[in-house]
Amino acid sequence: MQTIIHTNATILGNASAESVTKRIARLLKQKETIRLILATGTSQLSFLKSLQTQQIEWSRILVFHLDEYVGLSDKHPASFRNYLYTRILRKVKPKVIHYLNADEMDLERVCQDYTKLLSETPVDIACVGIGENGHLAFNDPHEANFEDPFAVKKVTLDQDCRNQQFDEGWFEALDQVPKEALTLTIPAIMKAEYISCVVPENRKAKAVYDTIHGPISTECPASILRTHPQVDLHLDQESASLL
Repeated sequence: MQTIIHTNATILGNASAESVTKRIARLLKQKETIRLILATGTSQLSFLKSLQTQQIEWSRILVFHLDEYVGLSDKHPASFRNYLYTRILRKVKPKVIHYLNADEMDLERVCQDYTKLLSETPVDIACVGIGENGHLAFNDPHEANFEDPFAVKKVTLDQDCRNQQFDEGWFEALDQVPKEALTLTIPAIMKAEYISCVVPENRKAKAVYDTIHGPISTECPASILRTHPQVDLHLDQESASLL
């Protein structure tokens, strides 16, 4: 895992977007389409803002996303489908967008269908972040399983995770934050051939320290990234403050 520390979140976003763009360009010289996972949340805003300005052949890219709240409409402002659509996907118009529809009645079928889509061919690039509790996607410490037999599953969110979603301003009250979500599992994320992990802000400093220097353990799910052969961990001065 290569750790890159940038001066601030804006420079971090630009640099990580440029790095992902270069990898996309190389891959598109080798294959007709590529498969890209995109993350959400306030930590990804600078990265996604810069990514949409890059020279990318979006018509050759299939997009997946990491997770979604159970029962939340894609019209809800906190929905991750809404987040991705409004902040980047409606502007860049990729070839295909595979949304994780966690507001459907049959969630088992949704998980199975999404698993089939993910397994058709390997994911080329996963763009992810790290939660304040060290989570990857919605794999909170109590749900994370490094040997998970599933690629997509329903999980319960721990209190730290729900607090983070409220504190970031996505919901007007803590009790409005859903208690369940669908998420790609740790093995599904780790199967990506390359992972770009973008983590700004001081509130992530402890999780970043544990990711790099703590034991590889589900107590900090992101620590598993150290075992992946191709990871770029992009930090700013704040998130790297404990290193």
